[in-house]
Amino acid sequence: MAVPRYAYIISKNLDPVFALFIGASAAVVRINRDEKEKGKTTQDTIESLKRRIGKATGLSS
Repeated sequence: MAVPRYAYIISKNLDPVFALFIGASAAVVRINRDEKEKGKTTQDTIESLKRRIGKATGLSS
């Protein structure tokens, strides 16, 4: 008996959004962990996130 294969996790339209959400969440968790290992505070971590997002998007000054 064959097991049905599903082409999508959620739906054709929502799978890319879900993937972006998972990827962004993983990045935030990693950055937070790296900053905590350096002994930085939550406010320092937020500033680091803003700086990294600015560099990634080219919006940093």
